[in-house]
Amino acid sequence: MAKLYYYYASMNAGKSSTLLQAAFNYGERGMQVMLWTAALDDRPGFGAISSRIGLNSDAHRFDENSNIHDAVLEEHRETPLACVLIDEAQFLTKDQVWQCARLADEQNIPVLAYGLRTDFQGELFEGSATLLALADSLVELKAVCECGKKATMNLRIDETGKAVSAGKQTEIGGNERYIALCRKHFMQRLGR
Repeated sequence: MAKLYYYYASMNAGKSSTLLQAAFNYGERGMQVMLWTAALDDRPGFGAISSRIGLNSDAHRFDENSNIHDAVLEEHRETPLACVLIDEAQFLTKDQVWQCARLADEQNIPVLAYGLRTDFQGELFEGSATLLALADSLVELKAVCECGKKATMNLRIDETGKAVSAGKQTEIGGNERYIALCRKHFMQRLGR
């Protein structure tokens, strides 16, 4: 029986590289996968899943209006899929996570979702909250704080490196906008 998996972590934990390694492993065995990523990322390489260590691959793009279930079934009819891999899964809607669960439960297609658990204020994203509630398997990937402890939080920073404590939940950026920290250092940097 297929499962819905959620691999979650703070930034810089290797979520995208782990996803791309899984896709490579399936492909090496002659199995087809379908890759997805959030359409809202407008940085260079938009639409592509890319890791900080240089791995990348093109992917289907989802936004809040995408019907992932139907798109996967359409592709599956043409070429049987061994797995669906979703990067930036925190940006899935609640309904899209339920669609992924249906793919696993009704179509026997494993869905591996990779994403952040919380935003820069320590709040769950809609997609991550629903994945934490519904996934058959939860796997925490580890990142490292500047102190050497496990990083669990994502601190948003400004151009000068100072902590940002307010703003929109979603602001696309990499190392120039976010730092992965343990909770203690996250709170200290925010002055809490």
